[in-house]
Amino acid sequence: MSTLRFRRTALAITAVALLPISLAACSSGSDSKDKASDAQSSAPAKPSQDGNAGDGMDTMATPFGPACSTVPKGGKGSFDGMAKDPVATAASHNPALSTLVTAVKKAGLVDTLNSAKNITVFAPTNDAFSKIPKAQLDKVLADKATLTKILTGHVVGQKIAPKQLANGSYQTLAKTKLTTSGSGEAYRVDDSAHVVCGNVQTSNATVHIIDSVLMAK
Repeated sequence: MSTLRFRRTALAITAVALLPISLAACSSGSDSKDKASDAQSSAPAKPSQDGNAGDGMDTMATPFGPACSTVPKGGKGSFDGMAKDPVATAASHNPALSTLVTAVKKAGLVDTLNSAKNITVFAPTNDAFSKIPKAQLDKVLADKATLTKILTGHVVGQKIAPKQLANGSYQTLAKTKLTTSGSGEAYRVDDSAHVVCGNVQTSNATVHIIDSVLMAK
């Protein structure tokens, strides 16, 4: 009986002696996991892989097209300068759009365009207007109603990003339809005009500069 009691006592002593070792091992494993978790949470976030990168035209943030090289590099007529002004004011600082600005003033549309929100203007260059016979152009400039319809036929009541030019159909402020088509950096408007400098930003509009006037339909 004394021998059995001695064995039980020895086993109890051994268990008590091993308990700190077991607890230390568990604590060490838990600490390792916590440290690993802390390291992961403090690691810098990886760049987003949401598919936006590499979309090309979808993420284009700068103007594009062959005529963009003629835009002034500095001052109010530059891309940075135009971005600070509403569209009619911005256009007035671009020498290539002086005829358009004259037409807008004759039609009394300066305030209308400057106060509009989030619009797109397909802006004909001076060369675009020069394609119209002078007698016809003078007649249009003298007829406010016709001029207003032509000019508002170049304006869409929403911002049109480059990717939306590929295959689009939009209602203009003149209640006419305007269509766009193309890809890459080559786009057409109504199959009659080419975008020669697209995605120009002003404070209230996106401007796509075109090489032909869209005549009223």
